[in-house]
Amino acid sequence: MNRRLAWALLAYAVLAAMAGYTLGDAAFVLGDRRVEMRLAVWILLGGFALKTLIGWGRYRAEAAEESDHDKQDNPR
Repeated sequence: MNRRLAWALLAYAVLAAMAGYTLGDAAFVLGDRRVEMRLAVWILLGGFALKTLIGWGRYRAEAAEESDHDKQDNPR
């Protein structure tokens, strides 16, 4: 699972770098403020990366819990 996590985070980093390079000065108006598209994309990708890390942590916690239950059910 660690390799898949590393590849996913690397993909987010590559997408963020590509967004920073290609979007340039593209912006939109939100209320009274001018928001750069690059920043919006970086926030979105950061959210995806955070969600990926939370899912990975949950997976690890469930795997550890399952391992503990197996040890209790099958004492040596």
